[in-house]
Amino acid sequence: MNSGIPTSSVRSLLECYIRAKDQNQPELIFDCFAADAELTFDIATEAIDFPRSVKGAAAIAKTLVADFGERFDCCRTYYVCAAPDVDVDGVCAMPWLVAMRQKDNGALRLGQGAYRWRIAGMGDGSERIVGLHITIESMDTIDDPGSARLRSLQDTLSYPWLMPAELAPRMDAFMSAVRAN
Repeated sequence: MNSGIPTSSVRSLLECYIRAKDQNQPELIFDCFAADAELTFDIATEAIDFPRSVKGAAAIAKTLVADFGERFDCCRTYYVCAAPDVDVDGVCAMPWLVAMRQKDNGALRLGQGAYRWRIAGMGDGSERIVGLHITIESMDTIDDPGSARLRSLQDTLSYPWLMPAELAPRMDAFMSAVRAN
């Protein structure tokens, strides 16, 4: 990490975001995002939609937590890396995986993509997320009556920091089981 922002601060900010989103607690967004933060998306699938751009912590809380929570629950978002690595400009990029339940039909939704965070020091000496770009590469829908597959998958993955070496064999085993049924 070369940005002067301590790894522990970055980790804390990213874990705050995960708690807000995955536990449907929009008020937590104000603890990790700057008031004027920007959110942008690059979505390579038609299986999920978000506005292309959102400005301000309140709008980010609505988009990524409140509105998201109306459509999905039992959500776990994983950072597919050992720890955040921030460059001299306060930029941190990492792949992600999400496993969640779609409320209206009970389906397992399994998505992947990348986050690109911009973190900066604030005037009060704290650090905040000032920019987030979310790339959504895929968002699969898997039939999952009773959410048994979702629970099974989530029980096998370290949360929220997931080592790539751990992910590959567990996803292979999970997808093999899905295809077998």
